[in-house]
Amino acid sequence: MRFAAGVEYDGSSFLGWQRLPHGETVQGAVERALGKVVDAPVSVTCSGRTDSGVHARCQVIHFDIDVERSPRALLLGSNSNLPDAVALRWVQPVEASFHARFSARARRYRYHLLNRLARPALDRLQFSWVREPLDAGRMHEAAQHLVGEHDFTAFRTLACQAPNPVRTLHSLSVVREADRVIIDVQANAFLHHMVRNIVGSLIPVGRGERQPEWLAELLCGRDRALAGPTAPAQGLVFLGPLYPRWFHLPDEVSFAVEALEEMASTPAFEADDGNDAAE
Repeated sequence: MRFAAGVEYDGSSFLGWQRLPHGETVQGAVERALGKVVDAPVSVTCSGRTDSGVHARCQVIHFDIDVERSPRALLLGSNSNLPDAVALRWVQPVEASFHARFSARARRYRYHLLNRLARPALDRLQFSWVREPLDAGRMHEAAQHLVGEHDFTAFRTLACQAPNPVRTLHSLSVVREADRVIIDVQANAFLHHMVRNIVGSLIPVGRGERQPEWLAELLCGRDRALAGPTAPAQGLVFLGPLYPRWFHLPDEVSFAVEALEEMASTPAFEADDGNDAAE
């Protein structure tokens, strides 16, 4: 039987999502916990991998088991065997056609910037710190140049293995909340380090070192070397993917019927792009 689950984690102490032969990963922790509940090895597939230090509000996974276990037993049993930094938010049965990665039609990330003179203490693992004043309005204006379908070569890591650099950015917003600058981005899929590289290029605009039009120039130039540096991992949170409502998943990972036509022309996840694997 196939199940889907939402996973929340603090990525600070992990080497990323993907299982590795060395070091602790989120996937490894989740698979071990589920395996204890079903008393058998369990392999999980995620909606998009995240890199070391990147967090997730609702990563979505699917997995198949051959024994009878209720969603409640899988949820509570797994959480009792997971480290404190990882928790399943929900578990539910899904049809066999559901695929955490390929069924997703969009993915959402949020980047947290702490913008003040003093370095953070409590927020040091959840926020990236910028001491110079940032103009969130200028950053938002610059960000709009990236919305739509584009070749994002200038904003992906040189090690990115995605065969196609074209992605469709549905939305990108920058807002200030007191001393915090929040950057929200949604797209059909992401290239490796795409979000962090976009943030790294928005920061010089916020400082007044670059004009908002610079983002359009970078996009057209397709030269990673000319764009800003990669923003630190700890400020990035994978909010989660979005699926059509016919899969009957929780509202936090489902999009409304009226949004279906808008996304219908957007291809699903084409290839394993590392998914902004830590974006």
